[in-house]
Amino acid sequence: MARKPLIAGNWKMYKTKDDALAFIYAVNVEVPDRDLVESVICAPAIFLRDLVKREGENLRIGAQNMHYAEEGAFTGEISAAMLKSYGVDYVVIGHSERRAYFNETDETVNLKVLTAVKESITPIICVGESLETREEGTTDRFVKAQVIKAYRNLSSEDALKTVIAYEPIWAIGTGRTATPEQANETIQGIRLVIQELYGDDVASQLRILYGGSVNTKNVESLLSMSDIDGALVGGASLDPKSYLTLVRAALK
Repeated sequence: MARKPLIAGNWKMYKTKDDALAFIYAVNVEVPDRDLVESVICAPAIFLRDLVKREGENLRIGAQNMHYAEEGAFTGEISAAMLKSYGVDYVVIGHSERRAYFNETDETVNLKVLTAVKESITPIICVGESLETREEGTTDRFVKAQVIKAYRNLSSEDALKTVIAYEPIWAIGTGRTATPEQANETIQGIRLVIQELYGDDVASQLRILYGGSVNTKNVESLLSMSDIDGALVGGASLDPKSYLTLVRAALK
C-alpha cells in the first residue's frame, strides 16, 4: 500500500493574525488535491480558529502543542477537546524545542499521544537525537527508546492514526541537514521499531516524516528516499510560495 505523503508546516512563534490570514488566502486554493498529498499548517494556538474557518477542501490546520489532561487547573494550557472543538485535525507532540525549553519528557509525550488519538486528532510525534548522540554513534538506540516510550499502551489500530517526524536536533534551524541517505537510514530504523511493536502491516502503513532545515532546494531529494513519507518544515513553511513548492514536490 502506497503511503500518502504529508507536508506539515510548523510556524513556531512567528506571524501576526494579519500575516496568518494573508498566508492562508495565498495558498488555500493552490495546494494539491488532498487525495494525493496532505497539506498541513501547524500554527500558534491563537490563530487556529481563524485558520480553520478559512481552510479549503485540501488544506488542514494543526496545533503545535496540547496538554494530556481532559481538563483542569492548568493555567495557560489547551486540551485536545478544545482543539477538536475548533476543528483542528493535527497536533505536533514532543518537538525538540518543547523538550528542551518546556520540560517535555518521553512520558508526557506518551500521555499526549494517547489523549490526541482518543480525541481523533492526528499526533505528529517528534523524535530525534542531538549532535553529541549522533557523533557517539548511538542514534538508533536513542531514537528507538523515544519511539517505544511514545507508543506505550497504544493499540495497533490507534498506532495507525499517528505520524512520526524524525527531526535530528542538530539540524533544526541550523541550516545543517541530514543527507537524504542519513535521514532514510534512521527512518528505516524507526520503521523497524514499529515493526517490532506492531508487525509488518502497521510498519508498512505508518507514515514517517523528516524534519530539520528542510527547504525548497533539498525537499525533492529527501522525498525521493524509500522510507521518507513527507516533511515537517519550519522556516521554509512561512512563505506561501515556498510552502506551495514544498507540497508540490510531494507529488513527484
